[in-house]
Amino acid sequence: MGFALLEMTDSARWKATVYVGGVASAVTQANLHDAFIPFGEIADVSLPKNENPKSTEPHRGFAYVEYEDAEDAREAIDNMDQAEFFGRVIKVSAAKAPKRADEGLGSKTALWQQVRLIARTLVGTTC
Repeated sequence: MGFALLEMTDSARWKATVYVGGVASAVTQANLHDAFIPFGEIADVSLPKNENPKSTEPHRGFAYVEYEDAEDAREAIDNMDQAEFFGRVIKVSAAKAPKRADEGLGSKTALWQQVRLIARTLVGTTC
């Protein structure tokens, strides 16, 4: 009898990921890992770098911690939201999946073009 290798879908991954805001500039990925590991097995820690070449900050002041299990993410939110971390009060909440660049109000595609694309995709007709 064989077994299937299960991978988390994007939706499941976002449910198991927490957003950490208000991160002090001295904080590293290792510091975040150490602080959040008590709540469950961590799959990944992301501390987005500052893209502005003139910035002296090592990162953008927020992070994502992805757990293996969504229940662990909820436990981290319950225990770490509004906690003091490296002298700052951090905000810990459920991460939201990023919107695609071609949808919603921030889109570079006109709304009427989005509606036409949806109609063609769902109905199979042209508008």
